[in-house]
Amino acid sequence: MPEPATGEALTGVDRVRAAASARGLAIEIRERPAADSLPEAAAILGIPASGIVKTLVVKRSDDTYLFALIPGDRAISWPKLRAVVGVNKLQLPDPARALAATGYERGTIVPLGSTHDWPIYADSEIVGQRIAMGAGAHGYSMFVDADELLAAYGATVADISQPID
Repeated sequence: MPEPATGEALTGVDRVRAAASARGLAIEIRERPAADSLPEAAAILGIPASGIVKTLVVKRSDDTYLFALIPGDRAISWPKLRAVVGVNKLQLPDPARALAATGYERGTIVPLGSTHDWPIYADSEIVGQRIAMGAGAHGYSMFVDADELLAAYGATVADISQPID
């Protein structure tokens, strides 16, 4: 693998590639122009918004975290996620805590290459799909077979999303 041309910008992408390789996951990383919204990113990639999966890092009350994988055209359902996880309280951390928990900035977070292997909870809507996700750095997207990703990480699959209001 070539050395990153610039420091941090490619570090996240390199971590994603290394993590995928270590787990035997076939991924495709594409560089893309910056997007101001998920629908705009989907248009740039030529896919529907549902084809982009948001990786949300979620904080538990004991200061541990989990990843929630939610289709781009849906929102996290807090009651459903709390029921699946078996806890009464979950929240999104502030950007600094999200970075500390994953090693990635918001908008680039992905389970692959995270500085911690937090448990993954994936919405059942992504099963059987080829999905796009963050790739560890702004201006990049990763494509992966959702079923292979979920199997490689032992993800819990459940109905944890709801339509966006």
